[in-house]
Amino acid sequence: MSVELTAGTSPNPVVDEQWQPPMPPTDLIFDDGEPLESNRHLIAMNILIRSLRQAWAERNDFFVGGNMFIYYSSAQARNRDFRGPDFFAVLNVEGTKERLGWVVWEEDGRYPNVIIELMSPSTAHIDKGIKKDIYE
Repeated sequence: MSVELTAGTSPNPVVDEQWQPPMPPTDLIFDDGEPLESNRHLIAMNILIRSLRQAWAERNDFFVGGNMFIYYSSAQARNRDFRGPDFFAVLNVEGTKERLGWVVWEEDGRYPNVIIELMSPSTAHIDKGIKKDIYE
């Protein structure tokens, strides 16, 4: 069988070498085994989550999470360059869906609307530096 080529066509299609297929959820890490900084952090995180859920109890178009990883890209996941903020909220999404973390490419490209880090003296340099840069 022969293939006829016309002017301007190439037998080798152009391939985008930057494109990577999305990673399946089973390849992602959802628990790093690191405890929260302190009991105060746990209480504050739970207050934030419960307060928002109570204030919007009649709604199902938002998701709130705490101490959960946010994956912005598959490259970030492959490089293990991901973070888990103490609290985050995403509006205008399916709120009844169970999630182990926030995976942007599985959420139609939606990023959190609000991210809160609870700082302590021992984590302030990371929270104000690396984490702030990632979240912005």
